[in-house]
This record gives sequence, structure tokens and C-alpha cells, in this order.
Amino acid sequence: MSQTQDLAVLLSDSDLFRSQGYINGQWVSASDGATFPLTNPATGAKLADMPHMPRTQVAEAIDAAKAALPSWSALTAYQRSAYLLKLHALMEQHVNDLGTILCVENGKPLAEAKGEIAYGASFMQWNAAEGLRTYGQTIPSPYPGTRNIVIKQPIGVCGLITPWNFPNAMITRKMAPALAAGCTVVIKAPAETPLSALAMAVLCERIGIPAGVVNVVVMDKGEKEAAAGLELCENPKVSKISFTGSTSVGRLLMKQSSSTLKKLSFELGGNAAFIIFDDADLETAVKGVIASKFRAAGQTCVCANRIFVHSKIYNEFASLLAEKVKELKVGNGMDEGVLIGPLVNVRGVEKVERHVQDAVSKGAKILVGGSRIKSENAEGESCFFQPTVLVDVPKECYVASEETFGPLAPLFKFDDEDDVVNRANSSEVGLAGYFFTKDLARSNRVAERLEVGMVGVNTGVIAQACIPFGGVKQSGFGREGGPGGINEFQIEKLITIGGI
Repeated sequence: MSQTQDLAVLLSDSDLFRSQGYINGQWVSASDGATFPLTNPATGAKLADMPHMPRTQVAEAIDAAKAALPSWSALTAYQRSAYLLKLHALMEQHVNDLGTILCVENGKPLAEAKGEIAYGASFMQWNAAEGLRTYGQTIPSPYPGTRNIVIKQPIGVCGLITPWNFPNAMITRKMAPALAAGCTVVIKAPAETPLSALAMAVLCERIGIPAGVVNVVVMDKGEKEAAAGLELCENPKVSKISFTGSTSVGRLLMKQSSSTLKKLSFELGGNAAFIIFDDADLETAVKGVIASKFRAAGQTCVCANRIFVHSKIYNEFASLLAEKVKELKVGNGMDEGVLIGPLVNVRGVEKVERHVQDAVSKGAKILVGGSRIKSENAEGESCFFQPTVLVDVPKECYVASEETFGPLAPLFKFDDEDDVVNRANSSEVGLAGYFFTKDLARSNRVAERLEVGMVGVNTGVIAQACIPFGGVKQSGFGREGGPGGINEFQIEKLITIGGI
């Protein structure tokens, strides 16, 4: 018999734990009664039976969002800003409970989960201010007696498709600018981590956001999830799709949205190069790799995936990194001192395992880790994998071309700047890149040459609410956050007045 876990007893405010969808201001089960089990990846324990909603309920959520759009968009920017500031305050007030929910359903350590809540809340604060500054303009006309005025208006109903690796922040990064712009939203929560999305719906309800403005639909992976995506893409009442996930799914959504010509913004797969030049401060570089590679157990789209180290410092750097990685405590995210939690599911473990075995079979050596960890508490297979460092990694192996999405740090050797930049740019995707150097000229030269949307120089952490987040090539298009993030949810309208 499967083990169960009562998540509510861990919360100060148990009402934040919801296991129903949220449509038009109502908490609803699947209309056909179907459910699927949600489990804790650290223990295998069942957390809840979640609604496995059909496509018809996604359409209902879209209808609700469309009906709520006129009144929400008619509010002043100051009124919508006030709602976002209230959400920000509630997120800060409930950071422990929101972090606990996130930790238990996703697996990341509690301290890291709380950090994500703070990061998610920052998008509320940022967009509360940005919503007040979506300026239009007056453009001089070549025709006498004519005036051109450009205003910005909300694009309409937005479908937000979010991933499991940042269950709170990926929602707030999309929802906050959409609401600030005057749009209404339908959030398709990830099957692996729906509780964080539903907890945000609870907060929206508490501050009085009107029914239909925010809707959350939930379903398991498979046919119903595919049908939900199809409904969001094909329904003409949806004007915009914002998606974070894999490049392959992004291609599919783009194809499915073509019949209704929706505005799209995609943050897709990454394969970040992390370059350490021979003049780098090695202690700082090691800290940068730890921060970039092992956050969320390596399950981030901007984490270091290909680590290039100059041959002059290769052995020294590898030794320093290995020592730091040995100190990373692995375990249940709710346990004190844990820095690396489980991967979100067994499929993730199997991919890391495949990458390690492939590299080793081609000549790589394991310095630290290299295998999955047995868990006495887990039901069935364990989702834990040892933080791993590989050296002497060949150019031709899976980890050189595929995003691992796990706690695996492969070290590739290089000698020449042009060569390593070309190798870094050889990927079909271009989300983030990193490099460490003390050479000012090189820092500008390499940053401009890397074919990515974001570059970290002498740092492994780049994500902030105030910066434009997004990629180039097949990492997608559009930007989230920063001064232009809210523009993704608006249209420019020209008003030309004659006879003046």
C-alpha cells in the first residue's frame, strides 16, 4: 500500500494547500471525476489526488477569462498595481508555507524553495511599478492638421504554460506582467508541481482579484495535457501564449498556434557553456560553477551544462571543484543542511545516468559521484543522484550536445579563445552563457561573441526581476522581466486624428 503524506500539517495556514482547480473564482474538480496521484519525489509518498481535467474545462477557463477581461482591463494601472503589491505582501507573509509546499512537491531544499518564493514575489513588486510606466507617445505627422497618438493596451486573454522546475517563479514571472498590463490569464499548471500554482490562486482570491481574472487548470501528462495545450493554442479567445519548457514542445505549440496567429513568447531549452580562462580567479570560478550547476539539483534551463576549462588550470580547477562538490549534502529537502534534493522524477535520474555512462564509455573519468543514491524512504525507485564531476570529457558525447538537467558537471579542456567560443556557439540553442576572466578586453569581446540571450561574467547567477530573461536561436524569443517584459502582454494602437 502506498505511503501518504499529510502536507497540511506542515503548514501554518493549511488553506494554502488545495487539490482542486480554480476556474471563474470557483474551486472545482475534474468534470469527469478523473484524478491522478501527486507524489513527493523525495519519499514517494502521495500528497494528494489531483484533478485530471479534460479539454472542455480548459475552454471553460478561457471563457471565464474572456468574460472578466473588459472590467479588469478597464481598471486604472494604479488599481492593478495595488493588487500586485498586495500579492507581493502576502507572498512575503507566507514565505514559509509557500516554500514548504514547493519543497515537498518539487524536491528542492527548503532554503532554496524559500529563496524561489522571494524571487517570485519580486516579479509582483517589479511589475506593480512597471504597469504604471507603459508609456505611449505622440508622433509628429507629415500632414497639416493631423496628430498621431500611440497608446498601449492589454493584448487580451493569455495562456500561461509553466514548468515544474520553478513552480512559483515561472508563474509569477508571467502572471505579474500580464495582470499589470490588464490581461486575464489561464494557467496550465505542471502535473509534477500543481500545488504551488494553486496556492497562488488562493492568494489571488484573498486579495479580491475578481473571478475569471486568474484561472488554474490541472491535468496529468498524456492525452489530456496535450489536449489542454491544443485548446489554448487553437481557441480564438486566447490572444497570447507564454511558454517555458523544452524546445521540442515549443515547436509544437508554435505550429498549433498558427491557425489563430497568436502572439507567442517562448523560453525554451538551454545548453549553457561555462568557460574558465587561465587568468580567472579559481576560487570565484568554483563558487560560480556550484551556484550555476547545482542549484535545483541542476534542473534549471540556465545552469552550466558544458564546463570548458583552460588546460593550464584544468587539473587545479577540477580538484578544487571536486572538493566543494563532496561537501554538498544530498537528501530530503525538508531535512536541515540538505543542499541537493531529489530530481523531480525517475526519468530525470535515468537521463543523468545515461549521460554519465556514455561519457565514461568514451574515456571520461569520474572524480566525484557518478551514480544514483538509494533511498530507504522512497516508494519504488529513488529520485536521488550523486552530485557528479567528470574530467577528460571527450568532445563527442551526449553531455556535449544534450541538456542534462541534473547534478552533473562535465569538464572539457580547451587552449584557445576562438576555439572555445566556437565550441560554445556550436549548440542549436542559445539561452545563457558564462565565463570567468580578469581581462577587461576579453570580458567585452567574449560576451559579445557568445550566441546567447544572457551572459554572466565572473558570476554564476544572472536571474533577477529587473533584467530581460530569454534566449536566441532555438531557445525561443520574447523576454520576461526587465523594462520590456510587460510589453509582451500589450499591443500598440495608433490613433490618427485629422482636421485639427
